[in-house]
Amino acid sequence: MAQQMDIDFDVPKFLHDERQKAPAQLQHYFTTFEDLYERKLWHQLTQSVLEFYNQPASAPLQIPLFRQFITEWESKINKLSLVSIALKAANNCSELQDSVNFLNDIITKVDTDDTKDVYVLALMEAAHFKLLLNQFDDVKKAIDESDKILEQFDSVETVIYASFYRVSAEYYKAKAEYAQYYKSALLYLACVSVDDLSAEEKVGRAYDLSISALLGEMIYNFGELLMHPILDSLTGTEHDWLRSLLFAFNSGDIGKFEALAPHFSKQPLLQQNSEALSRKICLMSLIEAVFRRSSDNRVIPFAEIAAETRLSVDEVEHLVMKALSLKLIRGSIDQVDGLVIVTWVQPRVLDKEQIDGMRRQIEEWNNQVKKIGAFVGDQGGEVFAQ
Repeated sequence: MAQQMDIDFDVPKFLHDERQKAPAQLQHYFTTFEDLYERKLWHQLTQSVLEFYNQPASAPLQIPLFRQFITEWESKINKLSLVSIALKAANNCSELQDSVNFLNDIITKVDTDDTKDVYVLALMEAAHFKLLLNQFDDVKKAIDESDKILEQFDSVETVIYASFYRVSAEYYKAKAEYAQYYKSALLYLACVSVDDLSAEEKVGRAYDLSISALLGEMIYNFGELLMHPILDSLTGTEHDWLRSLLFAFNSGDIGKFEALAPHFSKQPLLQQNSEALSRKICLMSLIEAVFRRSSDNRVIPFAEIAAETRLSVDEVEHLVMKALSLKLIRGSIDQVDGLVIVTWVQPRVLDKEQIDGMRRQIEEWNNQVKKIGAFVGDQGGEVFAQ
């Protein structure tokens, strides 16, 4: 029966009828479709269809065209292009579940050993619609399955990585898993051009990344976000203070943190976690105090740490133990003499001010080496001459 229907399907008539429904500026596409289809120029036809689907005015025509026309020659289409076309059509379904069902058919068609990468794209985009339907368990299964598949590839098309990280970030945001959201959202931005995002999306992503950086339990280095151009989208907006707060955290500036704390009332999540943020800024201040010191000057008295972190001396030991347990630093505590001996501090992505601080340290080290060299030259000249 299916074969008979395929044989009987009149492609030219269908395209002629759809052409009459199309806006005047799109009607020429249907003439092109028919010509390329008759000549079996599949690559050119695919490119023409993709161009058509990129036209906003084509939205009402996309699903019928896919179901009636594209399925006629889908075996000739590059599978990544097939899924790309299907994704655009899925966005025009009247109900979210219809979009899921539409993409499920596509998932079945690309679930082969040769197209597992494209399968991930279809699976994750279907998961996007499932997330909108609050089907969290199905979304998590899709993320886990896709992650395992992607691990088997040395590389895949950037659009596939972008889809995986975007939908993963959406899921972790919905579940309030801040650290995971932060990681996935930054990886997504690494797959796309920020210039291609709308101004509204830039601000939204920068805002969400900022909140997740502050509330993520294991995030104690904001350098990667601070150096990303997405953060500049907050400048001059009502969220500009949030950008300043991130810089305060990254440099461990408790004074600036306290000055910006009144803004927490604008964001309930920050208000609810104000105590945790206070503990975090103290840890950041400790890390920064250690990082600023040269490697041969990391025996720090409790009193100096108390001054840096604005804690009492009695609270310093607990703070250092927390930093050790989080593996932010390595070392030991001398309780008798009230000293912290730091042997290692967590590597950091540096902002411009911190890079300048490191430059000064290198210059100081270079000057010391020159002095030692000059001293050896003056005092040991006769020894070296012999």
